[in-house]
Amino acid sequence: MARIMGVVNLTPDSFSDGGRFLAPDAALAGALAMIREGADILDVGAESTRPGAEPVSADDEIARLVPLIEAVRAQSDIAISVDTMKPDVARAAVGAGADIWNDVTALSFSPEAPAVAAELGCEVVLMHMQGRPGTMQANPRYDDVTAEVTAFLTERSETAMAAGVSREKIWLDPGIGFGKRLEHNLALLAHLDAVVALGFPVLLGVSRKRFIAALEPAAEPASARLPGSLAAALAGVAAGVAVVRVHDVAATVQALKVQAAIAAARGQTS
Repeated sequence: MARIMGVVNLTPDSFSDGGRFLAPDAALAGALAMIREGADILDVGAESTRPGAEPVSADDEIARLVPLIEAVRAQSDIAISVDTMKPDVARAAVGAGADIWNDVTALSFSPEAPAVAAELGCEVVLMHMQGRPGTMQANPRYDDVTAEVTAFLTERSETAMAAGVSREKIWLDPGIGFGKRLEHNLALLAHLDAVVALGFPVLLGVSRKRFIAALEPAAEPASARLPGSLAAALAGVAAGVAVVRVHDVAATVQALKVQAAIAAARGQTS
């Protein structure tokens, strides 16, 4: 069964749950609840990457992230991912107990990022994004989105390995919703096997994404997108993704258990 990464946003302005975990006590309670619900990984972030988001300083990110990482680590050995594009923030987070650097810029935000990833020795998620969060949805264009995303991820993985990151430490993320229109997101979801075929573990983030509301206008606010989130996550797991990044841990655990049981029964009766 694919692993489940629970999202803990320490931000006032994330697209789905901005402000929910901003207070330290609420953040820790939310993180521990996700662990109880069956999360395999916690992904903590302190800078929103929603369309139009305002940048946050490295110092502010670190001030939000480190206390939570230390608090979770004191109570659990769960894998912790830090969602940041800044090498200094990744270094502080790993020093506090994080295990994974989840970078929406695929180690391209700073020239030193690949070398820092190698220095830290942690697992690294390389995500595709056209543009930057503030402008990525202004006018995204592709000739062949699947080919362009896989080419980008191949290039970034080669850059990371050239800097000293072990191949076994690299994950890929096609970046659903990051610089992509509805048709681009659907094409990528329909051809996830092309990303999986690159030979790295694939992380898929579809939870509560806006493309769901584009298909079903009643799916507003973002918290109303659970059915669509589950459908997309199940499709991704069927295509071979290794990790799904979600806001609704308990529901996703249940859905994936049922999917896995059906797959097992199919194998037993074939």
